[in-house]
Amino acid sequence: MIICGVKLTHDGGVALIDDGRLVFSVEMEKLANNPRHKRVDDLQIVVELLDEYGYRLEDVDRLVIDGWRKTHKVKPWGEQEVQVELAPYRRGLLDDNLLRPYASRMLDLDYTSYPHYAGHVASAYCSSPFARSMEASYILCWDGAMFPFLYHYDPATGVMDSVGAVHHMLGDTYHTLAQHFPPFDAPTAWPHTLALPGKIMAYIAYGNRDEKAVDALRTLYREADRQVFPDGRPADNRLTEAAGRRILRLMDEGLDVPGVSPEDMLASVHAFLGETLVEGLRTTIEADGRGTRNLCLIGGCALNIKWNRDVRAAGIADHVWIPPFPNDAGSALGAACCELLNSDGPRHLEWSTYAGPALTASESLPGWRRRPCTPAELAARLHESGDPVVVLQGRAELGPRALGHRSILAPAVAMDMKQRLNEIKGREGYRPVAPICREERAPEVFAPGTPDPYMLFDHEVRPEWREKVPAVCHLDGTARVQTVGPEDDAFVNEVLEAYERLSGIPLLCNTSANLNGSGFFPDVRSAMEWGGVPAVWSDGVLYERD
Repeated sequence: MIICGVKLTHDGGVALIDDGRLVFSVEMEKLANNPRHKRVDDLQIVVELLDEYGYRLEDVDRLVIDGWRKTHKVKPWGEQEVQVELAPYRRGLLDDNLLRPYASRMLDLDYTSYPHYAGHVASAYCSSPFARSMEASYILCWDGAMFPFLYHYDPATGVMDSVGAVHHMLGDTYHTLAQHFPPFDAPTAWPHTLALPGKIMAYIAYGNRDEKAVDALRTLYREADRQVFPDGRPADNRLTEAAGRRILRLMDEGLDVPGVSPEDMLASVHAFLGETLVEGLRTTIEADGRGTRNLCLIGGCALNIKWNRDVRAAGIADHVWIPPFPNDAGSALGAACCELLNSDGPRHLEWSTYAGPALTASESLPGWRRRPCTPAELAARLHESGDPVVVLQGRAELGPRALGHRSILAPAVAMDMKQRLNEIKGREGYRPVAPICREERAPEVFAPGTPDPYMLFDHEVRPEWREKVPAVCHLDGTARVQTVGPEDDAFVNEVLEAYERLSGIPLLCNTSANLNGSGFFPDVRSAMEWGGVPAVWSDGVLYERD
């Protein structure tokens, strides 16, 4: 079966699954230097992407569109705009079947839509190692406009059960409460609010958890929850976005903890939400009592590496899985995975991290010379010059993280490299720079240093390494590590091995290669025109500015 998934709204994208194998998953922001979070406004892009990979629209057995809150206007192949009927954000009115399909028709084209939450949940399970081994798993989905809902999927029965919400705060709570305090108190218009959680998570290193503030937040939440749900734990059908918005509004209006610095208050908001998540998750799983020891985390809040670390360290599950596309970057693929779970065939996905768009051909700019360059020679240049290099290799990564194919790599040994990279990219000075590290050496440098190929868990930099690699050591002594082994990506692994032979350091700095406010560079010329660093390496060729 050939399934094409489409996400029309923000973070729009197109994905194709052929007989359980992911052919591509392309987000609009990663094409032609498009702005971040770009939508799909014209379905002609679906035809063009299918054609690029050797498919036609008539080859597609199931066209699936991610659900949203209402109908959506779109151009069908350059024609006049039409309204597209979409499934709801989380569920419908008939029952709580998350995987209920909503069949519809646009002009002469039949398609199916699934709830937005269903796409998140389906992509988490289908991409997981649990799906491949036909094991049951819990799936926790916490996205911006909905509560953190826990689901249980059993591949033996094909049933996706809703276990319930682990608490009653929307995913938007984090950045909404944080906007009481500088430097996040300036008005921020959507969709720029989507970038706030990552910035807040970085900034809390300036502060510390304050017990008075955390207690006040707990009290504030309990009072707001009782006011909205006076009868106690509500049924799922009462857990609407409107109810969540009311709780958030009451918390937002009542937030006042005198005598606590803004930095400590932000750290306390973070701690309160993380602790409430872990406590609620533990209580809900224990009450459910099925004994499943697998857990998937998904939704925009699963980009919070510190909460992910806390969940994994809590011992709630033996195995915690998060795909590299937990936010809406994975929603086109998630829509297709809903159909995969409802199909008669295998319900696991054969996929690669690097299934994004290929580099487009481009002409070199005048003033740049080129020469062949092996991965080992690239490592030597990094070691000898100490300068950053843009690396554009093969197909792009899935999701929001640059994982070595659309990256800026740089040595981590210079104290000023973090500042230099932040200035090059136009980012705030408090933003950390991630390390990309050889998997086998990671436990020596980081704690716990367990395999983390998608930069989705928080690790501590061990004290004896902090002066050796200061550029990747955040203010609180942590790092968002990407581990790499030969089976993950041979090219990146070869660069790291060669760099370690020369320097004794098994890691490099890794930050995304993109224009500020845009997706990854789609070609070499874009990186040259940007000109933030003096060298670009792409598919065996090094381009250096004269």
